[in-house]
Amino acid sequence: MDRNTPPEDVTARPPKPARVALNVLALCFALSVLGRGLGESFTVFLKPISENFGWDRAQVVSVYSLSWLMSGLAAPLVGRLFDRSGPRTVYALGLMLLGGAFLAASHAQSLWQFQLTVGLCVGLGIALVGNVPNSILLGRWFGPRLPTAMAVVYSAMGGGVLVLLPASQLLIDHIGWRSSYQWFGIVVLCLVVPLLLLLPWRLFARGSPNLVQKAQAEVTDSGWTLGSAMRHHVFWALLSTFFFTAAGMYAISAQIVAFLIDAGFPPLQAATAWGFSGVVLVFGMIGVSTLDGIIGRRPSVLLSYAVSILGIFFLWLLQWYPNYLLLTAFVVCFGSMIGSRGPLITATALKFFQGKRVGTIFGTIAIGSGLGSGFGAWFGGVIHDYTHGYNALLAFALVNVILGMIPFLVVPALRR
Repeated sequence: MDRNTPPEDVTARPPKPARVALNVLALCFALSVLGRGLGESFTVFLKPISENFGWDRAQVVSVYSLSWLMSGLAAPLVGRLFDRSGPRTVYALGLMLLGGAFLAASHAQSLWQFQLTVGLCVGLGIALVGNVPNSILLGRWFGPRLPTAMAVVYSAMGGGVLVLLPASQLLIDHIGWRSSYQWFGIVVLCLVVPLLLLLPWRLFARGSPNLVQKAQAEVTDSGWTLGSAMRHHVFWALLSTFFFTAAGMYAISAQIVAFLIDAGFPPLQAATAWGFSGVVLVFGMIGVSTLDGIIGRRPSVLLSYAVSILGIFFLWLLQWYPNYLLLTAFVVCFGSMIGSRGPLITATALKFFQGKRVGTIFGTIAIGSGLGSGFGAWFGGVIHDYTHGYNALLAFALVNVILGMIPFLVVPALRR
């Protein structure tokens, strides 16, 4: 036996697959909490940075939109890197990028520096610790239970929002936004060493023995490549669903804290209220995935879109009637459905395009989410600056959410 083989490969009794699967799920959840929470924290930093430099809303939101644009564009590269180098390399690079980006952002003096650090570098870091590598890794351990596992991981976005948005506001109030970014960078970089040295990466990357055997049998039959996948209508249907849904949801979420402050809520209450969406998101994720096994995928997805639309209506009412009842209704409806379709769409893509190139194919499909997030956030800022209000922005979001659900109404392969 190779003397360099890690201790986890020479134990007398290898750990039970179920236990390892839960450890992998916990790792993916923790990384998603960190990545998504840090990315969404910019919604709290938006106002203080804008006021500090005197920039308009579209300029500042461009940083947020670049982050999610980069996250989407990098998805196929992340999938390819995962196929070639495995999870250890991908996740370590992600944490180093995130930590370094926030440290650099704490000294930024111009818009392009924010766009480079909090925009492009943070976006790439989120992609490296986000849904693409997590989906592939969890697929090796959960197989047909992947939608449930992904629902847990997608709900990490809610955990990140719940913890980091109020924490960001408190830090900004006490030490300022620059020192807050500095502490973000230090904490993230401190996590790199234990991530590299303390986890059984070969065991994690190997996958469940039973699932690996089944996957090997299926790979010889599938034969999907990126080129053949791109010639299939399901590829473009899933990509467009990701794009339009993300455009609609992120047009709102990028400015939601500022929206609530403008509606009359104190800054900390606005950040905390939106942070509470992290709680309801967990129930939304698990609820939609549970319904998938009871009433089917298409009805579950369409129901989630209907609840999102209802949430947009409540937000529109908040402009005229800023009260806690409507605020709660908005957070419950809109917040619980952010990303709730993600696990089902992810599972559909991984099952349909299963094979050796699934990481690259799914990563390319995930471009739609990044493009939609970036476009929706940026164009939402443009709309606000042009109209000096939120009605046109909400209409834009509503149209995109409706467009996002259309593939599940008209594409035969997605209706089953």
